[in-house]
Amino acid sequence: MAQGEVLEFEEYVRTRQDALLRSARRLVPDPVDAQDLLQTALVRTYGRWDGIADKRLADAYLRRVMINTRTEWWRARKLEEVPTEQLPDASVDDSTEQHADRALLMDVMKVLAPKQRSVVVLRHWEQMSTEETAAALGMSAGTVKSTLHRALARLREELESRDHAELGVRAPEREERERCAA
Repeated sequence: MAQGEVLEFEEYVRTRQDALLRSARRLVPDPVDAQDLLQTALVRTYGRWDGIADKRLADAYLRRVMINTRTEWWRARKLEEVPTEQLPDASVDDSTEQHADRALLMDVMKVLAPKQRSVVVLRHWEQMSTEETAAALGMSAGTVKSTLHRALARLREELESRDHAELGVRAPEREERERCAA
């Protein structure tokens, strides 16, 4: 693939990624799986990009690749099932708390300045090194470290203040239950 074609593909992805991600979200319920589905489809499409004569049909091509990929994943999952005479103990993990923690974290991240939020995301979610984060954000490694330190301190403060506020709300409820139980 020539350099011009690579830039053309990158430009296409940059302009259409939101719409393509929405399509992926319609195919699979989990947002992380949707991102994986889109990335897999983009990798498969990149290898065949120069074969798409009419680039106006690229969205349709990518959606077909996503559908085919999702079908492959579904079939692969079905093959993992093995019949047995003895059924295993059925236990269902309750992910409610995990979703609540994620929602709280996303809400708490809003208190950070954009630069702090970027540093936290790159260092902890993307697991970039300090040097990689510095290069990605165009700042020195020392600035990344100090910004991260201040951002994490701010997040801790925010979480503590929310815990105290939540305990203050729950204390009267707890007292009422104890009074009724006595």
